[in-house]
Amino acid sequence: MTDQRGVLPYRRVIPCLDFKDGRVVKGVQFVELVDAGDPALMAKAYVEAGADQLAFLDIAATVESRPTRVQMVSAVKAQCAIPFVVGGGMSSLEDINQVLEAGADMISMNSAAVRNAQLVSDAVSEFGSEKIIVAIDAVRAQGNQNRWVAVINGGNTITDVDVLVMAEEVARRGAAEILLTSMDADGAQDGYDLALTRALARQVEVPVIASGGAGKLEHFAEAIIEAEADAVLAASVFHFGTFSIREVKEYLSAQGIAVRMEE
Repeated sequence: MTDQRGVLPYRRVIPCLDFKDGRVVKGVQFVELVDAGDPALMAKAYVEAGADQLAFLDIAATVESRPTRVQMVSAVKAQCAIPFVVGGGMSSLEDINQVLEAGADMISMNSAAVRNAQLVSDAVSEFGSEKIIVAIDAVRAQGNQNRWVAVINGGNTITDVDVLVMAEEVARRGAAEILLTSMDADGAQDGYDLALTRALARQVEVPVIASGGAGKLEHFAEAIIEAEADAVLAASVFHFGTFSIREVKEYLSAQGIAVRMEE
């Protein structure tokens, strides 16, 4: 059961598998990528570790002007018994349909939603709101610490699109959730961008997933308690064994945050 905002009675912990050339990779501020492992094997391990959801992002798809590699989606889905969102290269209803048919529970659109918000409306109408997530990569606007703009093309193009305005627009068009990544904080492990996350969470009436910057257990709690995120997403700290899913959940629970624990 969810509340009027679509929020579950517990906070979700979501590992993110960014993949390129058939391998999971992780970098800092979207560059300096290093190999982190096999996507299907990592998906299986995260399901067994108690992840609430899995994000699988084809980070090269938009840059290479192609759809997500659906064969990779199918391989991961075979190991994934939890909700599974796929993003990367979603520029048409056909792209979205192929990924959903390959096994994704939800899709995440990013650059295409910035360029053409109507695609969000069309996708919601075609596939249902619950299957459509909009991912927003954000960076602080130059000279203004209280404004953030959207970054597209895998972090290669900074736009002048105001992130808060965009989030409100795509939520109005029916997006089920916002996956918000701070490019400034990504991979730095200094903590989520709390100001950005809080501002956006207060701007929309749909759940917000905080992404970018987790490095300590406290960071996960801060994103939920201080920044009002409905879920926390991380990559490096999980991929390289800094923390397990269970360690994060046990810490959150100790801070009074409701989480789903495995028996």
